[in-house]
Amino acid sequence: MYQKTVLDNGLRIVTSEMPHTRSVCISIFIGAGSRYELSEQAGLSHFVEHLCFKGTEKRPTSKEISETIDGVGGVLNGGTDKELTVYWVKVARPHYSVALDLLVDMLRRSKFDPVEIENERKVIIEELNMSIDSPQSRVDTLIDEVVWPDQALGRDVAGTKDTVNAVNRQMILDHMSRLYLPGNSVISVAGDISHDEVVDSIGKAFGDWPMGVVGHWFPAEDSQDAPRLTVESRKTEQVNLCLAVRGLSSQHPDRFILDLLNVVLGEGMSSRLFLELRERKGLAYDIHSHVSYFRDAGSLGVYAGVDSKKSELAVEGILQELIRLRDGPIPEVEIIKAKEMGKGRLMLRMEDTRSVSGWMGGQELLTDRILTVDEVVSIVDAITASDIQRVARELFLTSKLNLALVGPVRSRGRLGKLLKL
Repeated sequence: MYQKTVLDNGLRIVTSEMPHTRSVCISIFIGAGSRYELSEQAGLSHFVEHLCFKGTEKRPTSKEISETIDGVGGVLNGGTDKELTVYWVKVARPHYSVALDLLVDMLRRSKFDPVEIENERKVIIEELNMSIDSPQSRVDTLIDEVVWPDQALGRDVAGTKDTVNAVNRQMILDHMSRLYLPGNSVISVAGDISHDEVVDSIGKAFGDWPMGVVGHWFPAEDSQDAPRLTVESRKTEQVNLCLAVRGLSSQHPDRFILDLLNVVLGEGMSSRLFLELRERKGLAYDIHSHVSYFRDAGSLGVYAGVDSKKSELAVEGILQELIRLRDGPIPEVEIIKAKEMGKGRLMLRMEDTRSVSGWMGGQELLTDRILTVDEVVSIVDAITASDIQRVARELFLTSKLNLALVGPVRSRGRLGKLLKL
């Protein structure tokens, strides 16, 4: 069960009381990410998130920030994505006040010291280098560029070396004043604590957070009418590839059908892709599918790492599985297995205060509604094989195919000719 209160300044507070636990997790979600940025600002949201851990007026150094939580056995972290930035801390119940005080300090009183900005610039560039050096990470970035070319959704959340080098302190302050606002934020708390106590403590800490006009995000554009292919040649042992199609938005009524389709296709060791391309054909060690959802768009992608001599066979095999799922009958036993797998993993996650806090806060920020676990289970139980095939027919189209490869690719031309459904 979830409870929600909105403060006078527009800050949303959502809680789930979990008296059987010994911990509390506080997550602060901000509507800030790569799709809120102009191309020349790419990576700014990510840069700001890093700097909020680097020193405040009360805790001048990153060491003092980390020691505040390490000293009570807690966990502190943050992350930036395309549509949100989150800061979270999980502590034993007696240390709730310490955790909240630290998050308030980080979000409202970070110093953004010029020396720290320069140091963190180097750190982020090394993070970019690490991602570029990893073929698996690199192909994830490339497929987004192919699916969403020349737009915010297609850019790396961390930006580029050029845009990171261009960030200055005024840009950081402007970003904070445009997006770090109570009306653009959700505080989600889960654990052994009452809603009233949470609202009272957060009201005292954030009630004077001044309101402002929230900056806008850039909508997705879709003009694709033919398959797209990009190749980045490298001297690696494997070809890392990702084949993707546009998916559904986080608001779309069919999104749970797509989730179930994804389980059948490529989630887990009993999925179709795993059984066919790894177990039967021996083409890949790692092969799986995944879905992404955004406010007005989404994607479904298939990743595989394969021998360079077998990349065409792998692409052909993946496409055959898409066709089989779209056009062939889906046995009821397979639907039941996929449903139980999806529901079981969801229920297991909900035993953890961090997962519950993230579940509530992410939904509230991005969809303005929190579905309960029981509601999702009911939705999943009602899905049929014909529902899955209907969604597959809408998404699995030749004109919507996208393929990115990193490695010693032998024939770009032959790969392009394979992109047919």
